[in-house]
Amino acid sequence: MSLISRKDRGLIANWWFTIDRLLLTALLILVALGAMLSMAASPPVAERLGVDPFFFFRRHVVYMVLAAIVLVATSFLNPRQARRICLVALIAGIGLMMLALAVGPEVKGARRWLDIGPLSIQPSEFVKPAFIVLTAWLFAENRLRPDMPGVLIAGGMLATVLGLLILQPDYGQTILVGAVWAELLFLTGISWTLIAGLGGAAIGGLFFAYTSVSHFASRIDRFLNPEAGDTYQVDTAIQAFEHGGLFGVGPGSGTVKSILPDAHSDFVFAVAGEEFGLIACLILLGLFAFVVVRGLRHGLRAHDPFIALAVVGLVSIFGFQAAINMAVNVSLLPAKGMTLPFISYGGSSLISMAFAMGLVVGLTRRRPAGFAPPRAGLVGATA
Repeated sequence: MSLISRKDRGLIANWWFTIDRLLLTALLILVALGAMLSMAASPPVAERLGVDPFFFFRRHVVYMVLAAIVLVATSFLNPRQARRICLVALIAGIGLMMLALAVGPEVKGARRWLDIGPLSIQPSEFVKPAFIVLTAWLFAENRLRPDMPGVLIAGGMLATVLGLLILQPDYGQTILVGAVWAELLFLTGISWTLIAGLGGAAIGGLFFAYTSVSHFASRIDRFLNPEAGDTYQVDTAIQAFEHGGLFGVGPGSGTVKSILPDAHSDFVFAVAGEEFGLIACLILLGLFAFVVVRGLRHGLRAHDPFIALAVVGLVSIFGFQAAINMAVNVSLLPAKGMTLPFISYGGSSLISMAFAMGLVVGLTRRRPAGFAPPRAGLVGATA
């Protein structure tokens, strides 16, 4: 007998019968798998750093519980509440990013974090979902009210966020955020002239970064020509997949994690490949693909332009980030310090992604037919 009856009109019952339960289940499975892989990958890293072997695992479990709470709690929000919370999050996040540039610790040549007591937070992680939701709202309002300068305001927001990311510097997140912003702009309907202009600006920006930032150029050069520099982590990750084969060497039996510096974070997918094998990696890939396809399906069927754009944008951030991380692990993209959503160690990344996907679950809840404005279509509008 079900604990919740369809006749129940309470808050929990209404939530339970209006959310996409398959989508929520897939997300929670990913959160749980992240804890399992943290248990497998993090002890050797902790030992190399001279801390308790389960230091990172215990912290990951705490983050996992917080992420699950954030995911579920956020899914209760309606579209108006989501926009308001994202506005607060964006303003606070931009302020904290500026503070990190001024007083944050420098880690590997970048100032992306703020130390608050025993915690270290990365404000840009929380800016991403808030920025996407507000961009979606501005683009949707611009479609419904052409006199509103929504695209212009969204462009100013983009310039602010990308400028701060470049100053950190964090070129991977810069490209990711810029790509999703351009995707949403394209979905609202823009001229081919503007598309060509944006494409040219993107190519110009990449060329400028390559010619003026040695760290960025070095990663591209090492990807195109491995003999041009140190490719130790990527080469070691490939060895992990080769060693694991189809079914892996067994939980806890992997050896590559003992020599991979970022085995618990950027290269946790390689640890999964060695200990659990190709089949497990394909299952993990399938879970990510299910979430992305399910989310895009909801977004493209939404009647409210804001919900459609917000869901597509949030799911794209999730999918692109996962694809980039896994592609780096198998040497299909240049090395980039980008986490695997819900799987890699990192409190800011885990909780911010839970916030983003909680918004997706909340925005895609079934609502009365009269709730949303009439569907106007996403592609083909005049910007």
